[in-house]
Amino acid sequence: MDSTASGAAEKGHGVTPGQMTKFGFRRMAMLLGPAFVAAIAYVDPGNVAANLTAGAEYGYLLVWVLVASNAMAVLVQYLSAKLGLVSGHSLPELLGRRLKRRPRLAYWLQAEVVAAATDIAEVIGGAVALTLLFDIPLLLGGVIVGVISMGLLSIQNRRGQQRFELVIMALLAIITVGFMAGLFVSDTDWGAAANGLIPRFDGPPTVLLAASMLGATVMPHAIYLHSSLSRDRHGSGHGIGHLKRLIHATKWDVGLSLLIAGSVNIGMLLLAAGSLRGVSGTDTIEGAHAAIGAALGPFIAAVFAVGLLASGLASASVGAYAGSAIMGGLIHKKIPVVVRRVITLIPALIVLALDIGPTWALVLSQVVLSIGIPFAAIPLVRLTSTRSIMGDHVNSRPVVVIAWIVMALIIALNAALIFLAFG
Repeated sequence: MDSTASGAAEKGHGVTPGQMTKFGFRRMAMLLGPAFVAAIAYVDPGNVAANLTAGAEYGYLLVWVLVASNAMAVLVQYLSAKLGLVSGHSLPELLGRRLKRRPRLAYWLQAEVVAAATDIAEVIGGAVALTLLFDIPLLLGGVIVGVISMGLLSIQNRRGQQRFELVIMALLAIITVGFMAGLFVSDTDWGAAANGLIPRFDGPPTVLLAASMLGATVMPHAIYLHSSLSRDRHGSGHGIGHLKRLIHATKWDVGLSLLIAGSVNIGMLLLAAGSLRGVSGTDTIEGAHAAIGAALGPFIAAVFAVGLLASGLASASVGAYAGSAIMGGLIHKKIPVVVRRVITLIPALIVLALDIGPTWALVLSQVVLSIGIPFAAIPLVRLTSTRSIMGDHVNSRPVVVIAWIVMALIIALNAALIFLAFG
């Protein structure tokens, strides 16, 4: 029973079971938020490129990849959030304490490469959306995305994390509408979609694309960040009862946020498979946008572009937040997150200035992210399976077994990815 409700009952206020349930739901809702910020990483522009390409080129074949990836993401993000709540430290901080100087610097460098790849995807996606909506040149669009993302980060600095979470949740709602609206008017073959749940590939290109989809779904920077988000939002040093309530709320937080993110990703693939299959030019976001307009009408195409813009803006700010947490934890250096936003914007603007194909750059960035997943996820499983860190909240044996199976699958897919991409 909630302590407030219990106290009211003891004082004779006559709190009914229904009122206590309502109060419990309200308290639960107030604890939600950190996972919704992390979930933005799962619906960033890199997802759009990978999912639309998968659906347009291979139909429903790779639906199972998104379902499996989202299930993996639920487990990984929950473990990250639990680590922050129980230990009072973020994953980068715990790694920074355990690694010697040179390994720690090397670890930080690979994490920064992952963060840079993330940032490129997010800024490019937002710039493409501005081009689609307002015919703004890509380079100028990248600058605009960077400036607006700085404004979003300033909300976190000045108004606190909870207000930042509310803004990000509002953007997630726009993303959901933008990317799912077309699904309701597209010609989806639900039988073929169900058949797509059977795991299989169709040649090396589908393995490469599956790895790209995995990199776009299970995001390394979100793994690093979530432990920090939970700790910063809820604090540390909790009593046994309150910690249990926080962990219970975290399960709902992760489950609800990734249910939304997973549905959006699957919806994009189904949209492409049902309405864009075999249409020329759909291997680019611009081409897919034009094809959506031709197949489903200009309104749906405009809503899609708005969703892409919201995705780029939200994910760009969350990515900079994650990079700041990684740097602070691993090398104990902290710079203002807005300053970091300016610095990390440069590689993305260079890519835009060089006129590299934006969709190709997006897919390639997801490949880099896929390679970076084990470096974040394997230490996470080890740390959350260590009793000296987690105490009574250490991973149970079934969770440990499932988590290591997930890690083995990720590593195997990454190995195939490296062989296909560079062999």
